[in-house]
Amino acid sequence: MRRKLAAAAGLCAIVVLAAATVFARVNATHPYAPETPAAPDPAPTPTGAPTGAPTPSETPVPTPTPPYTGPRNPLTGMPSGTDLSRLRPMAIMLNNRGVAQPQLGVSKADIIYETLVEGGITRMIAIYQDISGVGVIGSVRSARHYYLDIAQGHDAVYIHAGGSPQAYTAIAKRGITNIDGVNGGRQQIFYRDPERRKNMGYEHSLVTSGELIARYLPTYGIRLEHGDDYECAMNFTDGAAIAGGEPATDIKVTFSGAKSTSFTYDVSVGEYLVSQYNKAYTDGNDGSQLSVANILVLEAEINRIPGDSEGRLDIKMSGGGTGHYISGGEAIKINWAKKDATSQFTYALEDGTELLMARGRTYVCIAPGGALGY
Repeated sequence: MRRKLAAAAGLCAIVVLAAATVFARVNATHPYAPETPAAPDPAPTPTGAPTGAPTPSETPVPTPTPPYTGPRNPLTGMPSGTDLSRLRPMAIMLNNRGVAQPQLGVSKADIIYETLVEGGITRMIAIYQDISGVGVIGSVRSARHYYLDIAQGHDAVYIHAGGSPQAYTAIAKRGITNIDGVNGGRQQIFYRDPERRKNMGYEHSLVTSGELIARYLPTYGIRLEHGDDYECAMNFTDGAAIAGGEPATDIKVTFSGAKSTSFTYDVSVGEYLVSQYNKAYTDGNDGSQLSVANILVLEAEINRIPGDSEGRLDIKMSGGGTGHYISGGEAIKINWAKKDATSQFTYALEDGTELLMARGRTYVCIAPGGALGY
């Protein structure tokens, strides 16, 4: 009996074991059988990725930025998409009466020269190396003979609207390349802005534009490139333009009892914001405030022309004198020179070293002695 029970028990065990084995096989292959989650495999390490803290030899070394070797605007030292160095710039006379504000296109000028005309007011001559994309420019006003010296120094095409007797005499005598919005036949680049004419008056409404100049200038039969012997005398540096100068973050240039121009250094952009008439000096095209990297204040001999019924001035541009260069929140004394009417302005430190300026736009104030305050 015991042997029979033992045999039966053994047989049951074999049956159970066999059934368990079959169930396991069926369970493993059944499409709806629940799966027992397996431990996740370790995330694969990306090919070439470090598996631990980098050793000193594995620390990435930054690739230095190669120095810029492409073309630059000769009047600002800034990179330009194309070589502009052989093109004659445009020198455009701008009205600066308070009633004629805001001016148009001034924020795109490479250099602005400001100096006096009769009555204690000032006018500007704006120099553009590349006129494309500038937009509307104005309002355009009449010439004075000493502004011609500035234009000739840049070998520029001089654009104006009328002029003093002295200016017309000089234009004819010197053979200056000019486009006159009042007299002469090449006036397609000018038009009267209706809003300015309505709100400011007829004399403050004449404007031009970069698009009109670019369209018509090639049709006027004038020289558009510098001669082989011309080379811009302005030179720039990538570093700080001034080392060891006097602090000059807020400066004021007083041209007369009726007109002054102020400059405030904006350290966030490294340029000076320009103001006049007790408010920001803005460009009417986009409302932006004019800012410049360089300020030159040149002391010049200024006298009334004897016998001139309008009280017109004579400003001695040729020869030379003293002045100040302001950039980066500092000011230094300089000497300026201009050999003759056709020569460029050149600038040197007091020890005779050539002045290297910061890359960017420049504002030149030609003013009486003692005009600068900071």
